[in-house]
Amino acid sequence: MKVQEQIQEKESIEVEELSADLYSLLLYNDDFNTFDHVIECLIQICNHEPIQAEQCAYLVHYTGKADIKHGVFDELQPCKQALLDKGLSVVIEKAN
Repeated sequence: MKVQEQIQEKESIEVEELSADLYSLLLYNDDFNTFDHVIECLIQICNHEPIQAEQCAYLVHYTGKADIKHGVFDELQPCKQALLDKGLSVVIEKAN
């Protein structure tokens, strides 16, 4: 395959990825999960860095919810289910 064909193929794939429907995984505040539990779940399940997980936990605490991950629905669904299994309140919504 020629270099130009490879570039065009890569650009085509990137355009398809950009045009895919994007969703947001939202985490809601509750009265029973601790900061440490929420942070640990975000690190383990969503692959957040510790500081990112801590910031999300504070956002949820003070604003009631936080957008913790973006992606296509099929990529977010396993994260959502794993977080639900850990007792967290999460939903997937279409991104704006």
